[in-house]
Amino acid sequence: MRLHRLDITAFGPFGASQSVDFDDLSAAGLFLLHGPTGAGKTSVLDAVCYALYGSVPGARQGGTGQGMTLRSDHAAVGTRTEVRLELTVAGRRLEVTRQPPWERPKLRGKGTTVDKAQTWLREYDATTRAWKDLSRSHQEIGEEITQLLGMSREQFCQVVLLPQGDFARFLRADAEARGKLLGRLFDTRRFAEVEKRLAERRRTTEARVREGDAALL
Repeated sequence: MRLHRLDITAFGPFGASQSVDFDDLSAAGLFLLHGPTGAGKTSVLDAVCYALYGSVPGARQGGTGQGMTLRSDHAAVGTRTEVRLELTVAGRRLEVTRQPPWERPKLRGKGTTVDKAQTWLREYDATTRAWKDLSRSHQEIGEEITQLLGMSREQFCQVVLLPQGDFARFLRADAEARGKLLGRLFDTRRFAEVEKRLAERRRTTEARVREGDAALL
């Protein structure tokens, strides 16, 4: 997976719109996400996770009102919270846009109303050099992203984002849980097949040795 661009509006501490050009940052190799406490470093990672999975890591995810908690307290009344992420995964260049539920002033009369969450998935067609719409279904997009990445949100947070405390929890997990996750990430099926065949050969050889011993006796 390679991130290209992240656009954030009214998300976390960012009241207005902010953009992160990962292609520009990674052109020189590794880069450091640095800043004082409260500058929004974690919120940038949260935005990446939210764009991919529709929720943020660990304890920072809320309940049914999560969209309200993700919204910046500094945002203008008429500005809707939105996260857009452009990335390449499994050889496909995709763009995911998510808007959490939004409580906004009514267009007519007084009071407020809540707009439902919105999600878009587009793919870049290199032949036509244009973006084409793939889906606006939360479930379809969630399943597509999870399948392409090969990881659930929990696994993505543990292995890729490594947020506060989650990596330590991964290291403390039992061997079976870590083995399943790492096996899925690095596609170790071919090694498992080799191991299985060697085990079968061992059992077959052991049986022949026992038969030989019995014949000698």
